[in-house]
Order: sequence, then C-alpha cells, then structure tokens
Amino acid sequence: MTTSAVNLRAVWKRFGKTEAVRGIDLDVPDGSLTGFIGPNGAGKSTTIRMIMSIIHPDEGSVQVLGADAISAKDRIGYLPEERGLYRRMRVMEFLKFMATLKGLPAAGLDARVNAWLERVQLTDASKKRCQELSKGQQQKVQFIASVIHDPELIILDEPFSGLDPVNARLINRLIRDLHDAGRTIIFSTHVMHQAEQLCDRIVLINRGEKILDASMTEIHARFDPRTVQVEPSSHNPADASRLGALPGVERAQWNPERHAAELTIARDVDPQDVMRAAIALMPVRTVELRKTTLDDVFVELVGEAMPSSEESGNG
Repeated sequence: MTTSAVNLRAVWKRFGKTEAVRGIDLDVPDGSLTGFIGPNGAGKSTTIRMIMSIIHPDEGSVQVLGADAISAKDRIGYLPEERGLYRRMRVMEFLKFMATLKGLPAAGLDARVNAWLERVQLTDASKKRCQELSKGQQQKVQFIASVIHDPELIILDEPFSGLDPVNARLINRLIRDLHDAGRTIIFSTHVMHQAEQLCDRIVLINRGEKILDASMTEIHARFDPRTVQVEPSSHNPADASRLGALPGVERAQWNPERHAAELTIARDVDPQDVMRAAIALMPVRTVELRKTTLDDVFVELVGEAMPSSEESGNG
C-alpha cells in the first residue's frame, strides 16, 4: 500500500474576500516527484505555505510525514520562492548555520558543506560573502541550504528561476539524484518542459481548485494527441492555410522554427485520416502525430497559454 508524504483534506484558505485555495484534497505519495503547475495566482504557493505551516488553513486538515509540518520541520527541506540570504555572511558560515538550525551536529559540517559546494561547482566560493556571489551562485547556495540536512521531503518553489541553462541543467540533475535516493520532492514551476522532464506526477491548480492530479503515464493516456505536424517540401508558410482547409482540421498555424504547419484535429476525427490527406494534398518532408505536452494539457484544461514570465503573487 502506498503511503502519503503529504495529505490535505478539504483545505480552504481565504485572504479577505479572495478564496486562494478552495477545498483541495491532495495526497503526495512517498518517494514521488510531484510538480505543482498552474497560472499566476492559482494557489500553488499558498498550498505550499500551508504544507510548510508558514500559514494555516481556514478549514480542513494538513498532514506532513504523518504529523503537522511544525513537528516535521527538521525532516523537510524548503526552497521558498522569495529568496533570502544573510548577505554579509560567508558561504561556509551561512551553510553551517543553516545546517545547525536543522539539527545537524557541528562535527563534520565543513566536509559536508564542501562536498555540496563541489556538487554545485562552487568549490572556490566557501570564503566569499554571500553578497559577492552572482544571482545564479546565490541560487545554488540556497538550494544547498534546503537539502544539506538530508531531508525526507524536499519542497522547491520555482527552483529554476534566475538560472542560466547550464546551471538549470545542473540543478535538474541534482533533483533527479535526490529523487533516485528515495526522497519525496514537490516543486512548483511555470516552466512546462522542466515539469515534464522531471516529474512522475503532476498536480494542476487553477483558481484555488485542483483540476488535475495524475501520473505522467495517466496524463498521456487520458489526453490523446490531437496535433499533426506537417513539414511541406516547399517550407512555404502559406501552405498552412491549405492544410487548415482539410476536413477534420480545426486550426492550423505555422511553426517557423520547424518550418512546419501544426494542425489541431477535431475530437471525432482520426488523425491518421488527416495525415493521409496532407500527403495527398502536397509534397511533404515529414508528417507526424505530435506527442501531447503539458502545455497542450494546460491549454485544454485552463484555456490559455502558460505565462513565460516568472510567477508572482500568491501563486
């Protein structure tokens, strides 16, 4: 029987007249890597703050690792969306201080900190003051601070925010390593491809309500791909209009990066019929049924594209 690292039952949270979280039930299985996604102001960060007991629900119950988050605090690692360092402290001093706050003994802390600094490629930063680091370096130090005590549950709110692609890939790999070691991980993000690459489970929250809670396997099975991608031999964007006129095509748009038309297929139409019709209509280089992405699922359930800017407010 699968046990839950996090359990929410009928949880509500209001800020004045605003219902930020509305009756959410949620189970995060032990050992899972769960992504919280949703538009700005959906209630993701508010839900995380209740899991952390930073704020408390107006109604309902929250259990974390079989207890309340306050009792379990030393078993949780948390990287908040609002970053904060003791800017004048040196990196080694700061990380040792954060480790002792989580109950680690002083003996052996230097070696533990140095090992983590090596993992995030900051071996020469231990004696620098936090304020001397770049934004990306500060982000990596804060990541270390959230996991240095080897927590059972790790909660990361927008962990890739502010990172360049190289460092984002490094943090991605560290999250995978921690998950492979058996840690339960929750992370909130607005970057869909990161959630899709990392997570084995997705929770989609919109307007304070949970509207999707499923494994990636279940999501791909439930949301059949409905997009056919056609690359005409001519690479002519005008061909998108011709392809859009085919029976069963609801919408056609040109993808300039792929030099291809993306055709959205009606629910009652077999995509294979559209693919055959496209080949008959014009010479093509490739024609394929594009795999459903989390972006596609989001648009279908919420009705708008995910924001590209950094999430703000009570996400």
